[in-house]
Amino acid sequence: MLPIKQGQFAIALVCVVLGIMLAVQFRTTQDIRSSIPYQRVEDLSQRLSQTEKERDALINQVQELKRTSGAEAASKEFEMVRMGAGVVAVEGPGIIVTIDDSKRPSKPGENPNLYLIHDDDILKVINELWAAGAEAISINEQRLIASSEIRCAGPTLSVNNSRYSPPYEVSVIGEPTTLENALKMRGGVIETLQFWGIQVTIKKQDGVKVPAYKGAFRFEFAKPVQEGGR
Repeated sequence: MLPIKQGQFAIALVCVVLGIMLAVQFRTTQDIRSSIPYQRVEDLSQRLSQTEKERDALINQVQELKRTSGAEAASKEFEMVRMGAGVVAVEGPGIIVTIDDSKRPSKPGENPNLYLIHDDDILKVINELWAAGAEAISINEQRLIASSEIRCAGPTLSVNNSRYSPPYEVSVIGEPTTLENALKMRGGVIETLQFWGIQVTIKKQDGVKVPAYKGAFRFEFAKPVQEGGR
């Protein structure tokens, strides 16, 4: 919002100056119409002409500032939309979460799958991060967007139709301490995973990079709603 406020302030300032100059022009015109010595007429005429030129220049400047402010606002909004859609790489403070299968051998009679990472485990981690204010997330360099899928594919996970084996690296942009605390809360998702020996490490970073979504967008049924349409 800062570029927009600066543009609005500049427009207001120019309008004030323009108003003052118009007042000067009016006063000058009144002076010419009043009884004045002939030798001052030429000087006042030149002053009036110069004032008119400066007025026209200020009017053009106001119009240009309006166009520039509008363009900056539209550009800023467009960039925010692109970041929200995940089609542009982003960088910022956050955490790196690394999750790996348990190295602990299963006990006789236990289900060995309990010691492996599954899609629902990753989904619980991701949901906790979104709820904690995460602004961008990727898994093994795969950017998560609204249509991303995370599902088991045998001993691997499929993310955006790409298969990955553990360990899984989750890059998250957001407030680092808030994100970490959300995962480490007592009885939370990390404590549950570690109960089964699943290895989870969390590392805070000032410059976490989350890549852009690399897939294609396909809309067969959804269409934009026309303004004023039914």
